[in-house]
Amino acid sequence: MTAAEPVAASARLRLERVGVDRARRVVAGDLSVVDAAPGWPHDDTFDALRPDAEHARSDAETGFLVTLVETGQVVGDAGWKGGPDAAGRVEIGYGLAQPYRGRGLGTELVGLLTSWVAAQPGVREVVAEVLVGNEPSLRALLGNGYAVDRVEPPYTYLVRRVGSQPPPAVVTGE
Repeated sequence: MTAAEPVAASARLRLERVGVDRARRVVAGDLSVVDAAPGWPHDDTFDALRPDAEHARSDAETGFLVTLVETGQVVGDAGWKGGPDAAGRVEIGYGLAQPYRGRGLGTELVGLLTSWVAAQPGVREVVAEVLVGNEPSLRALLGNGYAVDRVEPPYTYLVRRVGSQPPPAVVTGE
């Protein structure tokens, strides 16, 4: 599977591997390797892609670009932070470009990412942290079966146990 092949898709979004080469180039400021939608990369993109650019040994070790099905443009990025730990716990992270927020795409993105993560071997729990006050992200997680675990400002921590509900989206590859 190449970096650009989708690993999961919904009605409006696709997740495709960033890939080592693209991660390095985007982090270096070369956006010619993607069809970037207005507002992408967003404020957190470079921090999210830097570990892939610096440490990934293969495309399969990189996170995902979030692309619009209709146009193929990159509107966000997503991934997990290091895979499952010994207890089967995985933390996810995601972000969308500002012009694509408020359209339900965040909920769709969390569903795709959660579905992909839940299908990986050894995963028992998927967790996420949200800045207190980030209501759209909190709603996206709650809408995908996550529950608030605890609030320790500046973060609200959420958890979803794998197998507690059916996956929210269809995984199409990988």
